[in-house]
Amino acid sequence: MNDPPGILDGIRVIDCATGIAGPVTAMLLAEAGADVVKVEPPGGDPARSLPGFAVWNRSKRSVIVDRANETDGASYDSLLLGADVVVHDLPAAEARERGLDESSLGARFPQLIVCGVPPYPLGHPDQDRAGNDTLVLARMGLMDEQRGSRPGPVFLRFPLGSWCGAWLAAAGVMARLVDRGRTGRTGPASTSLFQGALVPMTMHWARAQRPSPGFAHGLPRDMIATLFECRDGVWLHAMRAPENGPLMAEALRAMGAERVAELNAAAPEVPGAENYGANRAAFLERDSEEWLEDLWRSDVPVQAAVPLGQIYFDEQAQANDYVLSVEDPVLGKTRQPGHPYTTLPAPRVQGAAPVLGAHTAEVFGERRPSPSPVRQSPAGSSPLCGLKVLDFGNFLAGPLAPMLLADLGAEVIKVESTTGDPMRPVARVFDGCQRGKRSVALDLKDAAARPALERLVKWADVVHHNLRMPAARRLGLDYETLREIQPELIYCHVSSYGPRGPRADWPGFDQLFQAQTGWEYEGAGEGNPPMWHRFGMMDHQCALASMFATLLAVWHRDRTGRGQFVSSSLLGASLLTVSETVVLPDGSLAPIPRLDAAQTGLSDAHRIYCCRDGWLAVAGEEAAPLCRALGVADGARLEAAFAEVDVDAALGRLAGEGVLAEPVRLDQLDAFLDDPELRRLGLNVQYPHSSYGSVDQIGGLWQLGDLSLQLDRAAPALGEHTREVLAELGFAPAETQTLIESGAAAG
Repeated sequence: MNDPPGILDGIRVIDCATGIAGPVTAMLLAEAGADVVKVEPPGGDPARSLPGFAVWNRSKRSVIVDRANETDGASYDSLLLGADVVVHDLPAAEARERGLDESSLGARFPQLIVCGVPPYPLGHPDQDRAGNDTLVLARMGLMDEQRGSRPGPVFLRFPLGSWCGAWLAAAGVMARLVDRGRTGRTGPASTSLFQGALVPMTMHWARAQRPSPGFAHGLPRDMIATLFECRDGVWLHAMRAPENGPLMAEALRAMGAERVAELNAAAPEVPGAENYGANRAAFLERDSEEWLEDLWRSDVPVQAAVPLGQIYFDEQAQANDYVLSVEDPVLGKTRQPGHPYTTLPAPRVQGAAPVLGAHTAEVFGERRPSPSPVRQSPAGSSPLCGLKVLDFGNFLAGPLAPMLLADLGAEVIKVESTTGDPMRPVARVFDGCQRGKRSVALDLKDAAARPALERLVKWADVVHHNLRMPAARRLGLDYETLREIQPELIYCHVSSYGPRGPRADWPGFDQLFQAQTGWEYEGAGEGNPPMWHRFGMMDHQCALASMFATLLAVWHRDRTGRGQFVSSSLLGASLLTVSETVVLPDGSLAPIPRLDAAQTGLSDAHRIYCCRDGWLAVAGEEAAPLCRALGVADGARLEAAFAEVDVDAALGRLAGEGVLAEPVRLDQLDAFLDDPELRRLGLNVQYPHSSYGSVDQIGGLWQLGDLSLQLDRAAPALGEHTREVLAELGFAPAETQTLIESGAAAG
């Protein structure tokens, strides 16, 4: 039986990008059903030498186009004439030179959605700069945002800009497609590595005029993660008190109160971990497997920090098809990441990454009509204007996607308990995923609140939450119940471990999936204890995947009238980021570069160096040009040579040898939020806040041309809009007052 066509069946995408961000954007669209044509030069995409190419370029067709050849140039135009979307990753000047900038393409191919994922945003002072994740993160100051194994900035092994940028780009394309379907207009939906890297910084780079203590404290760089070494040398990351498990409770009793107090007094103070010192000593008394079995059985969220790639063999990942078998033409039968979200029709792999030019004749032999003509609408509106979203989420992985939908113009109501989202005390993080929403506070355990809930559901197009599903069922928030109220509802559930398998209803946090995927291990550098990244990037990956799934469902409902259940998970989204490596036919992992013990880089040519007055980052393939620039014989002498020159002098010498390099900037929070040029571009924003007077935050994560982002409402106070929203739903003031007085609502 043939598989049904995917949600994006009939959409054609031209992929002109390389690396991770642009190709993954196109792969996500391809496996949702789009026809993606990868355009490569005669020598092929340089990323073909990387194991990750096999994942990032699945489900595409490859054509060779030599732009220096006039005949091929005409063929390139014919591809764009029949396309709906084009994806590229070129800096602004290079895009203009190659005719792939938004203005040129918009004039020649007005039906196109142009999706750029360059290093820096269009209009940014650095828009013409070349760069990759290493250089962008250094220039932005993010290498200074992570505490490492030594003082000073550290090389960030995880490509933050690319992985967040890919999801932003895919979601931007979907928002544009939704808007095109409703209004007939089209235009750009671009982002950048810079904006991708800003996604996790929404919980760090913010200021308030009159901050609460929780807002002022934030998540400091020197905070200590609850990572514990076991007797067998394996480290565990635990996210609730391990004494909730019988083994740890027994160990603390055996130590005695005096010894426990002594160990705790000698250890660093860790908020929320009252027995950190005693726990640390106790974990060393048993092997990791014994601890994991006991803590899992006791519902304590915990995972082992394992090497990158080990997750491919995890039973829960396999139970949810987060690991798939793919026969690659170069690597053979491989294990690769599956899809971190679910929809109906389901995403699926259309085929392995293509051989270079395998489809050139086929694609150019096709006669594809140009998409329907577009019409222009007044500028200034937002692409998701009119979409109504109910957000029942807590912490970060649940609420972030609704916030980003609000940025794109959706009307979002946050429904929280009368005691508030548990993240509210961590106020800077809370505000970083809540702007653009109105807050309604209801006690959903109280039957008196049910009529208000049901009217909210009737109002909504989308319900989005990350409650554990048993809790959602107890509250009457499961899909089956809400679908009876709103038959066309789109219902997005964000879980920790996916909807199937033995861990389907387990609790989870970002930290556990940094550990389980191997990024805590890999990001720490060889021989060092695992390191939690305070960027919380697995929460963000999961949230972005849920946003993409939700927009696919909106697109599908606009065409069919049918709502559906969609989902994403921390496990699935984090596993996709492991795609730098895949499991080879012999069961081994494809080799990838390892971070050194000093956390300075991957090789002599790709790392950060300490100069006389600061740090700089280089991102080259070979050490020889660096050696010529610094006047040394070999790479072993580079570190000493850099230490003798100033950053500016070193940058000048490197530029003379054609080496891409950037200063590693430090302490950039205020510099970013105070930058008037970034304010003009909407990359930082300021607005009134009900408690803090005003807040400054990270701003727009997309460039949408004639469409605008909605960045004018700060995170709400608890129940700030309860009366207002219930009045809009038809409740009389006296009815709302009765709910509030009874405790069924707050406002």
